[in-house]
Amino acid sequence: MAAMLDHVIAQVLALQVRLLACRERLAADVDSEALHDLRTSLRRLRSLLRPLRGLPGVEQLEDAARSLGALTTPLRDREVLAAHLIGQGHQQAGARRLEGRAGIFASVAVSRQLTRVLAIIDTFPLFLRACAREGLASGLDKRIDKRLNKQWRKLEKALDDPSHDRHRLRLLIKRVRYGDEAYPQLEHAGNKLQRLLKRTQADLGDWHDRVQWLLLARDHADLAPFKKAWERELHEAEQKADATLEALRAAVARR
Repeated sequence: MAAMLDHVIAQVLALQVRLLACRERLAADVDSEALHDLRTSLRRLRSLLRPLRGLPGVEQLEDAARSLGALTTPLRDREVLAAHLIGQGHQQAGARRLEGRAGIFASVAVSRQLTRVLAIIDTFPLFLRACAREGLASGLDKRIDKRLNKQWRKLEKALDDPSHDRHRLRLLIKRVRYGDEAYPQLEHAGNKLQRLLKRTQADLGDWHDRVQWLLLARDHADLAPFKKAWERELHEAEQKADATLEALRAAVARR
């Protein structure tokens, strides 16, 4: 149990450093990956916390991370669309979605959501040590292992459903993938399965992007010219994602 607690605390401290660095990068607008790295760090934090539910401080930190994620989701979606448009040679449409980026990034850096996450995470290791002293963290290894197994069972059940919801599968895949990365010593997925999870997540991400962009095209006149191409890409992405999902279904069943 002590080794697992040390592992969790080490992960929390590493993520704290990454979040602080992301805050400074956002404030200075020094690179285009700051927001993405912030969201990746948040996702890793939430994956680390999910199996710890029930311990003091976990709910508060999870809630803070969820609020920061909600704040940054539309900003990241806009950033991804802008990069796609610019990459396809549509400079004006892409640049329009990056207008005021420096100010937006700076507002995230000083937001109450990020401030709250950093304030809670600063004291979180102390909460965990206190839990250990009070005996509240006993059997931590088994608790985490049980909850990660539950996530895998949910994914397996969803993959076996012929009428599966791609949106839900995308979220479940993220949970098991980042949960496994947060606790590699529990060995829930080997390297081959991890690579397949990553590829499936990416394929579903391509599909999800086109769904979102087509919805935006309804309300943004400058996106209308791209609708036919996105509809074609959506169909292609669906076929590719479904093939990868079938490969993942077979791999998870053998796990």
